[in-house]
Amino acid sequence: MLESLPDVALKTRTLGRLESRDATVAVVGLGYVGLPLALALAGGGYRVIGIDRDPARVADVNARRSPIDDVSSADLAAALAGGRLQATQSVAEAGDADAVVIAVPTPIDDHRVPDLSAVREAAAAVSEVLSRGSLVVLESTTYPGTTEEVIVPALRARGLAPGHDVFVGYSPERIDPGNRVWRLSNTPKVVAGLTHACLEVTVALYEGVVEQVVPVSSLKTAEITKLFENIFRVVNIALVNEFQQICDGFDIDVWEVLAACATKPYGFMPFRPGPGLGGHCVPVDPFYLAWKAREKGIATEFIELAGKVNAQQPAYVVGAVTRLLNERRLAVKGARVALLGVAYKKNVADVRESPAVRIIELLQRAGAEVSYHDPHVPVFEVAGRVLRSTPLTAEYVAAQDCVLVVTDHDAIDWAMVARRASAVVDTRDALRQPVVLPAAEASGL
Repeated sequence: MLESLPDVALKTRTLGRLESRDATVAVVGLGYVGLPLALALAGGGYRVIGIDRDPARVADVNARRSPIDDVSSADLAAALAGGRLQATQSVAEAGDADAVVIAVPTPIDDHRVPDLSAVREAAAAVSEVLSRGSLVVLESTTYPGTTEEVIVPALRARGLAPGHDVFVGYSPERIDPGNRVWRLSNTPKVVAGLTHACLEVTVALYEGVVEQVVPVSSLKTAEITKLFENIFRVVNIALVNEFQQICDGFDIDVWEVLAACATKPYGFMPFRPGPGLGGHCVPVDPFYLAWKAREKGIATEFIELAGKVNAQQPAYVVGAVTRLLNERRLAVKGARVALLGVAYKKNVADVRESPAVRIIELLQRAGAEVSYHDPHVPVFEVAGRVLRSTPLTAEYVAAQDCVLVVTDHDAIDWAMVARRASAVVDTRDALRQPVVLPAAEASGL
């Protein structure tokens, strides 16, 4: 998209402030993406204004209580004490910023239609207060074209010329909650700009925060990059979920097959089956592209099929529980079923889009007495009913008609579960014991 040439004086001033870290950056949205980014920016030397419309979240941040797993309260306290970070509900504070990063939720509705209301509201509010020479970057995951269709018009409506007296960029977030190896700082950061000048300014913002910045040629390229990363995962997870059902049909241990396949040093990338998809990205992002592609008459059969397979996985898991109970001459109705873990992935408290919700709904509908234990999630709400995590004791495990492993948290005593549970459906291979060959077989005799 071509724009007029940048105001050279404004560009030089903004670049100079960003490169010297003598700049203020506003982060709109202090969730799983925005808060880690705010701390990284503060650690890079910027003065950071964190903006969130949730008063409880703002209060937590200012009180040095981290509301998310990936940011420790100690790190948050250090940033606040150093004066590099402050949190507020007021978007007006972004008027003093040299750069504004929008990191608000982009969910889909029940019909798998993208909901960009939070992005539109943030763009409109930021545009009202933005100063000339400032940079606006969208980090929220969305379909290709969003930045040009939402952010740019909001700026123009205010009388600001994108690419001339304000700069516009896009950089897809790559936050992986709970990942202790790949953090924001060492994960390469894809960036794009509306114009070449916008790209220069966007690169300058992130260069002091991440180890590697990866510029791409256009906003749409950056937007679709994030979508394909998660579509790649969704399609392969759907394949391995379907493969699990095939293996079950042949009475083959799918986990053993996958472990054997993973020994191949080329041409194979291991994916693992599970109880279904969860989280803020993988179950949602592919449908952003599928929805936008339909506008152009493009079929996205792989994406739609993968979504269908993964959406059916919780029902398949409940079917496995039913079959196991039947083998023990027990009905689902009245059976005591305990879920171990309800977070969508291990070692986090994040329950967004967790398959545990659907699993519990189906079990309760069938009449099971459902309880759960999750060391990270003390309270869990399903269909308006509040459940509380039960302490994991040997007596509790032994009293269950079936134990269903949904999330393989490291903090759970899996050895005890294996000893005391009378029946287990293990969707994560958490209870596997190592295969040890007898001495004669191991020696080849």
